[in-house]
Amino acid sequence: MRILPPPLLTLFLLLTAWQMSLSCAADGKARATQPNFVVIFCDDLGYGDLSCFGHPTIRTPNLDRLAQEGQKWTTFYAAANVCTPSRAALMTGRYPIRSGMTSDANTVLFPDSTGGLPASEITIAEALKDLGYATACVGKWHLGHLPQYLPTRNGFDSYFGIPYSNDMDRVDKKTSQFELAEQEQFQAYNCPLMRDEKIIERPTDQRTLTKRYTEEAVKKIHELKDRPFFLYLAHNLPHIPLFRSSGFKGHSPAGIYGDVLEEIDWSVGQVAAALKDIGIEKNTLLIFTSDNGPWLTFKTHGGSAGLLRDGKGSSWEGGHRVPAVMSWPGTLSPGIVYQMGSTLDLLPTFVSLAGGTPPQDRILDGYDLTPTLKGTGPSPREEMFFYKGAQLYAVRKGDYKIHFATYTAYVKQEPVVHDPPLLYEINHDPAERFDITPEHPELLEELKVLAQKHRDSVIPVPDQLASRTRRNN
Repeated sequence: MRILPPPLLTLFLLLTAWQMSLSCAADGKARATQPNFVVIFCDDLGYGDLSCFGHPTIRTPNLDRLAQEGQKWTTFYAAANVCTPSRAALMTGRYPIRSGMTSDANTVLFPDSTGGLPASEITIAEALKDLGYATACVGKWHLGHLPQYLPTRNGFDSYFGIPYSNDMDRVDKKTSQFELAEQEQFQAYNCPLMRDEKIIERPTDQRTLTKRYTEEAVKKIHELKDRPFFLYLAHNLPHIPLFRSSGFKGHSPAGIYGDVLEEIDWSVGQVAAALKDIGIEKNTLLIFTSDNGPWLTFKTHGGSAGLLRDGKGSSWEGGHRVPAVMSWPGTLSPGIVYQMGSTLDLLPTFVSLAGGTPPQDRILDGYDLTPTLKGTGPSPREEMFFYKGAQLYAVRKGDYKIHFATYTAYVKQEPVVHDPPLLYEINHDPAERFDITPEHPELLEELKVLAQKHRDSVIPVPDQLASRTRRNN
């Protein structure tokens, strides 16, 4: 080994220290400009359920304020019409057909399912951790309850919540869901509450979950305020069974469903206030949206899709189009966004804003919405593909949407195949009432070609929802 003379050694050490200081300074500057991300995700919230989206008796003042000061997206789509596939799409930026997280065998994962989100998928949390982010998951997961599928194995530093839907592990199957909610019988569901990978409460007292989720989220914001972070707060409501804390019982003129949503609005207000109180509101992109449309068969204990057709479980607009509110004071270009966006777009948008590059080794179905957020350009999203299970039912491109098959959700109806397909001009006819197929055969062919191109891009993978240990749920 060659030993440097003392003067050269001193110079070498000084140059090394200088280079390290430049590197640290650059890294520190990059981190200082990296925004925080907060996603508040509701379960079965309908397009027409918020006052800022037209509901006449559900009061959501905190969301109304964020929508007025930030952006309200009127054409924002969940990537699936039921829980598990929708959440897989949000986390990965990919249609769930690509990860095996949608199925013709089962609509979602159950407590006896043996599958979950494959380790080969890259989640938002994993992508952001590689860029120096802290990550926290609070609320409903529903991407696999076995240890290898939990949030802590998918990029999240911590987890507090329930692993699947709040109506699962139901003990009392004789009493109706309506009565159980009205009687506040949370013991009728043996649903577990988890801290990281351990069950800490069973059955979960669902009456207090919104409050406890909120407290956990605010605590995480305070804990992580000194570094860039991603907080995913996924409420398990207003998915039936409906529960609310004592302070919100009878709070809304819209009944129990209104009580539940007004407590969720309170929760949004608490999260927004925490960001403002510690001075990071202007460095945080907050997004509020839903996993799919409303569960209409539960009547007043389900929500409303407003003027949109049908709801959860269908490929009509009411099954996929959801309310979306975004806030980032000083950065967002305020106003109403009429262009298309999707939960698929969160991963590439967040990674881009954080200074990274979205995964290049796989097909991503999401787009970077940064230009639309900042008001520098239109949304790059021009198309959406609508699945029921593993089958492509509909395609939208621009103003037009084609239905190859339709299904009225949860009424034990067989799908109706349409030949020729149905065609709607969605901006003129968001309720999908007037088929214009005879007038536009050229559009029909164009959308058929787009659908086939998409089908050809899907590589078969193992069905994660098909395998279960028993069949009694």
